[in-house]
Amino acid sequence: MTIEVLWERIKEFEGQVFKQIRGGRFTYKVNGNTLILSRTNRSVPKSAFERALKKVPLENTVPLQNLQAPSYLYAILMDERIKKNEW
Repeated sequence: MTIEVLWERIKEFEGQVFKQIRGGRFTYKVNGNTLILSRTNRSVPKSAFERALKKVPLENTVPLQNLQAPSYLYAILMDERIKKNEW
């Protein structure tokens, strides 16, 4: 899996509801190489997904704690729509 393939999948599901480990629901918008989250004022750069991609599959958010918005990264990367049984 390359970051470009992952980013295209992320863009494909823009506006759809994703669920965090603790049940929080959110949507996002993609603006260039940045993902804008609906539940917080945070944005997540594509580069954070590139670093997180190296750590999949994930059991929890612990391996992502050094990245921005780890619970959101986890929710997106481990969602079936995004991972498509690839990890």
